[in-house]
Amino acid sequence: MSTQRFPIPPQRTHPSIVVGIIGVSAIASLFLAWLVYYHQPTDVAGTQLAFLPALNAILNTCCTIALVIGYRYIRRGAIIPHRTSMFFAFFFSSLFLVSYITNHALHGDAHFHGTGPIRPIYFALLVSHIFLSVVVLPMILITFFFSLTGRFPLHRKIARYTYPIWLYVSVTGVIVYAMLAGCR
Repeated sequence: MSTQRFPIPPQRTHPSIVVGIIGVSAIASLFLAWLVYYHQPTDVAGTQLAFLPALNAILNTCCTIALVIGYRYIRRGAIIPHRTSMFFAFFFSSLFLVSYITNHALHGDAHFHGTGPIRPIYFALLVSHIFLSVVVLPMILITFFFSLTGRFPLHRKIARYTYPIWLYVSVTGVIVYAMLAGCR
């Protein structure tokens, strides 16, 4: 007597989950825009937690390292170390977000004081960084959702786009910090 295996049908992603992730990401982005551009900072003198911008750069650097390591693992087919690296990247990005929100609530927006040809370069980098950080947030969450729910074909499909954008946002975050710190 032979036992025939029936393939398990792929799980369908309920569109409301993806729409919910996009909605939460949009609300988070609007909150951050309000915080950065409209909220009055509580520590205008910048004396409280003045280390936060440097911490943000360190967390972005750690995220970048975890992303690159995770990418190298998946290219070798090492799924468990890849997953661990990506969780670390997500962890560092989450800590960054908390630190970023705290910094902007306390100190407000930092102003670039550089002059000459570096100024348009800085602002081009900053604009691309901000725009892509808004774009990548739901992409990261959806990519993680697909992975955690075992929807690996969809995970691979979106991760192909999420990874380079997330990496760009992490790297440019460090560059923007360095440019701001260098032009004080």
